[in-house]
Amino acid sequence: MYSFKSRVRYSEVDKEKKMDMYSIINYFQDCSTFQSEDIGMGLAYLEKNKRVWLMNAWQIIVNRFPSLGEEITVSTWAYDFNSMYGYRNFMIEDTNGQISAVANSIWVYMDTENYRPIKVTEADIRGYNPEKKFEMDYAPRKINIPKNLDSLAEFPVIRANIDTNNHVNNGQYIKMAEEFLPSGFRIRQMRAEYRMSAVLGDIIVPMVCRENSTYTVVLANQEGKPFTIIEFKQQEE
Repeated sequence: MYSFKSRVRYSEVDKEKKMDMYSIINYFQDCSTFQSEDIGMGLAYLEKNKRVWLMNAWQIIVNRFPSLGEEITVSTWAYDFNSMYGYRNFMIEDTNGQISAVANSIWVYMDTENYRPIKVTEADIRGYNPEKKFEMDYAPRKINIPKNLDSLAEFPVIRANIDTNNHVNNGQYIKMAEEFLPSGFRIRQMRAEYRMSAVLGDIIVPMVCRENSTYTVVLANQEGKPFTIIEFKQQEE
């Protein structure tokens, strides 16, 4: 397990002084990036070998959103590598060791020259030392798209959405999707399935469906093909 300690910053909270899902994802991404950099498998290694790990799916369960100024510990560990896929858990704990949020993630290893998935080798995963899979209720990787979606106003991808891979960062899609949740919607679980990469200048068409306590947000291109499908489940009262 790889961990680092932090304190919730003002820039990471919403109007209720609580972290949002986007901030949680940023902490998780930072944690896995720090681990890769520290074991010599970070961006320099990937760029040299023309490789990249791309997010394929998220499942994040939130027990509670940490508050402004709170001290937290963020942790991650790989639990499996299979063919072109990598599987990784994440966790945020408070000072009492209570879990605020836990996640499962699935990554695809890509060859950046031909932009195709490529099988992971032993050299590619040295230092990660897979550990035991976290005990949780694992959801399927794929998300069913509801039929009764409402299309909303489209918008362009801007420079602030783009990461070092020159496409929209996986967390940015979640930030976009959170805008379509009603005020007061408290997230218990978020799932995301990533199908295509949006790049600078692409037009995103959001489509939304509410079914009981679940909101599904599809962020698609102008032909209706999804970039990402995000499912939010509401906390029970």
